[in-house]
This record gives sequence, C-alpha cells and structure tokens, in this order.
Amino acid sequence: MPDTQPRANGERVLADLNALRAIGAYKTGAHKPTFSEPHKQSLEWLVQKLPEAGLTAAIDGIGNAFGTSAKPGPKLLAGSHLESQNYAGWLDGPLGVVYALEAARVLNDDPLLNGAVEIATWCDEEGHFGHFLGSRSYVGQVTEAEIDAARDRTSGRTMRDALADMGLSGRARIAAEPGRHVGYLEAHIEQGDTLESGRLAIGVVTSIVGIWQYQINFTGEQNHAGTTRMAVRKDAGLALAKFCVAIDERFPDTCGPRTVWTTGRITLDPGAPSIIPGAAEMLFQIRDDDPAVIARLEDLLRTMADEVNAQGRCTVTVERIRTGAPAMMNSGFQDAIEAASKTLAGGRSIRMPSGAGHDAQMLATVMPAGMLFVPSIGGISHHWTENTADADIVTGAKVFVDACRRILGG
Repeated sequence: MPDTQPRANGERVLADLNALRAIGAYKTGAHKPTFSEPHKQSLEWLVQKLPEAGLTAAIDGIGNAFGTSAKPGPKLLAGSHLESQNYAGWLDGPLGVVYALEAARVLNDDPLLNGAVEIATWCDEEGHFGHFLGSRSYVGQVTEAEIDAARDRTSGRTMRDALADMGLSGRARIAAEPGRHVGYLEAHIEQGDTLESGRLAIGVVTSIVGIWQYQINFTGEQNHAGTTRMAVRKDAGLALAKFCVAIDERFPDTCGPRTVWTTGRITLDPGAPSIIPGAAEMLFQIRDDDPAVIARLEDLLRTMADEVNAQGRCTVTVERIRTGAPAMMNSGFQDAIEAASKTLAGGRSIRMPSGAGHDAQMLATVMPAGMLFVPSIGGISHHWTENTADADIVTGAKVFVDACRRILGG
C-alpha cells in the first residue's frame, strides 16, 4: 500500500533557514546575540510565520515566543532558540525552530491526525545573560531577582534594559501548564563528528550531559622575575600549569567513557613578563551524563588540591560555581525517532548522548523530552563555518515531522 501521509517540504525548510540566515548574517554564519536587533527581527519573522501552521503567537516577559493551537487533541511542544553565539553559525538553534514550524504546518492541518504541534522559541539558550534563562523560566527555575541581576556578558547591558528595548517590560512570563503537552521534542545539529564519520543521517539522543563548572584559585608570592632564585619561588602560574597537566594524567583512570573536561580560561595576576605571578585562576568544566562519575572526579580534584597545599609552596582552593544535572531523554520518544529514521532515512541512525547542553534538558524536568541530531560538517559548531549538507537538513526534517506524528499518535 503506498504511503500517502503528508511529509516535510524540504524546499520550504531550506528557504526558511536561509531567510533566518540572512538576518544578522556574518560571513557564512550569523551574529545574533540575545536581544540584539537581528534576534528581535528573527522573532518577528517567526511570529509572522506561525499563522501558516494554524498557531497563535505570543512573546512573554522574558523573550520566549510561543505558537499555540486551538485544535482538539493532544499537544506536542517543539522548538529551540533563535539567538546565536557571537559571530557563529547559522544552524545552531534555528534548525530546531524551523523543523518545529514545518511539523506544525504539516501535521496541524491533517484532519486524520488527532492533536497538534505547538512551538516554543527559548530565550538566551546561548547564555549571553545567563544559562538557559528562557527554558528555565518556563519550568519555574528563574526568579525576578535573577533577571534583575543578569547582565550581557559582552556589553554589560542589564537584562531589564534589554527587555525594555524589546518592548517586553511588565509582560508576564509564561510557565508550563501541567498536562497540556504530551512532551517536548527538539532537533539540533550534532556539533560533533559522530554522524558524519559514521555516514549516518540521524542521531537519536539518549541523554544530555550535566555541566559542572569550577573556579580554581592558586595563591603564591609575587616577586621580581629577575632577582628571585628559582629554588625559592612561589609561582602561582607554574602551580596552575602543573595542576592542569596533572588533571590530564589522572582523570582518565577515574572518568567515564564519554567524560570530557576543559580548562576554559586562565588568568595570571599581575600578568606581567617581569613579575612572578602571586595569584592565578582557572575556570574548569567537567561534562558527563552520570552524576556518580562527576562526584568521583570532583573528589579527585579536591584531593589533588590538598596535595598541592601539603607541599607548602602555593595554596589552591576549588570552588564549584555551577551544577547542571544531566537529563535522560524519554525512551518512547527515542523509539519514535528511530522508527521514523527507518522509514525515511534508511535506518541510518544511532543512539547517542549529547555532549552539549540544550533546552530539552530543562523541559525534561517537567515533561517527557526527546532530541534528534543531524550531521555537522567537520563536527564544527559555535563558529561561522558551521554547516550541514542540504540533503541532511531535508532528511532530518522529514524524520522530525514523522517522529512528531508518531508521538502524537501514541
């Protein structure tokens, strides 16, 4: 029997993505920081598109945009974000929004399908003012005081001023309505090379890693670089460098198979070529989807700090400054994505964890959630060269729409 179900329109998906790419274009990517003019224009573009899917648009008091349906039956929430990292890629965020829009256009008008796809575009997933502010607000994890304190990491502009410039001052924030949605589905570029290297089309996300971040401070003794003998120096910068090397030597014996760790920033004080650093700081991050692994690594980190302190030359402190619980993706949603992949992508899929954080992990705290990945060329993301082949984008859209249909169909 022929398959007569309506499918995603690949040409329309690519046209939508390229329309968003033109807003805030930078080289082959985009520069679209949260609450910038290009971000505002992108939200306006989406609001104008939502009626095509039978959806009513609303933007709430933190900058989340929603498309809601009056169609009877179950509702599936889908989406992602529209802002970008500074001078970065064109697909990180918009891909998931356009896939959600396409799913709503195809499915909400289908009289044979009970239910509808609703759309959410989350504010500030990229962390210009905070981390996951939009999706965290929706699930009740953001206070007014946190919004009061939020500042743009590049310009220092307050979030309150940015919201006022967007015309959103005084507008209520929309919260998740218990029981309204059967769950949340998000699509994203992989931001790695697992799919491309394996010649695969679809990643079925099993879990999203938690992110734990630490500030590690070293204190030594500032002194003259030319007159202080090497044997008596208390060089905080050298202590930091040795600590970084020791982490790479000792973590592999304790970590999990997918654990990653990164020293993202090093600061020396005073940072002059003729002065021995009296203080040094490093920002350090660990990612894994198993809290027990993180706990073991944090214990090891503190043991290593105790060992440095016992040597008596420099002192070191370890402060945890961010904790991010991992999120498991719903098994039924994984099955729906995999089944759609067998039908529309030749079964070229793999179940895999996400090494990057996504709004789906916030939504998973209040409803079933799932994620679908498409390949990233060269595994590149957060850079203006980020890209995915048109054929892979279209395949992903078809699988996403079919997965939405399967989820709504129970």
